[in-house]
Amino acid sequence: MKKNIKRTARITRYVIYKETLIDSKEHFWSFVGAFVGIGIIAYIQSFWFTQLENVFLIGSFGASSVLIYGAIDSPLAQPRNLIGGHVVSALIGVTVAKIFPDIIYIAAPLAVALSIVGMQITKTIHPPGGATALIAVADTGIVKSLGYYYVLSPVLSGALILFLVALIFNNITSNRSYPKNSKFFSKRKKHSIFRKA
Repeated sequence: MKKNIKRTARITRYVIYKETLIDSKEHFWSFVGAFVGIGIIAYIQSFWFTQLENVFLIGSFGASSVLIYGAIDSPLAQPRNLIGGHVVSALIGVTVAKIFPDIIYIAAPLAVALSIVGMQITKTIHPPGGATALIAVADTGIVKSLGYYYVLSPVLSGALILFLVALIFNNITSNRSYPKNSKFFSKRKKHSIFRKA
């Protein structure tokens, strides 16, 4: 009877927590990818943009890292969603900030709501995009002064850095493949030196 209880508990744990049962290699590569991706952006922020007072490291990149390094199979983590979601949301956020510059109680919810709809229309839903739009209207200093330049840097350039790092670190082992439905990376892995990592 004790064996049946243990077996049932094991099966139940597997069924209920199936999504969280990831091997330690997954944790390692998620850590390395996120560390390097955010590290590069932070390095650029600290050493290249201090004199220009540019904000290169925005909070929504942290949330993007969770998706593109930790949940790489999610449709929300795919390149189109990562890059498109941030860019669409940044464009909407900056536009709303220009139309309602001093009315935060209208600008903030409008920017987030419109960014959701914009991502739905363009099929680029990426949850951190909502934060990207909100940063554009809620910031009281440097980000607002960037205007549409915010879309190019930090948003587009930062998203591209995260994407390039994800391409490298999510394809090092044969257990991980990013982008999810990429024919190039799935074919390459069969004949790759990365096969036994």
